[in-house]
Amino acid sequence: MTKDWVLDVLADLRTFAHQNDLPSLAEQLDDTIMVAAADISGSQFAPSGMKPGHERKARNLTDRIAASDLPQ
Repeated sequence: MTKDWVLDVLADLRTFAHQNDLPSLAEQLDDTIMVAAADISGSQFAPSGMKPGHERKARNLTDRIAASDLPQ
């Protein structure tokens, strides 16, 4: 079982925040999604700490969230 499901939960929370006029929460969740994607990919929260290949995986995870039909 992968940990990618947490990105979907965070994206759902971000959608809720957008739909309920909670812009600060939505912005914080954007940051949280980025941190979660980096953490899931095996990095240490910063690109400089990423192992070879993990930066691409983190970018793919965040691209998947960004490409969804959710408000940004």
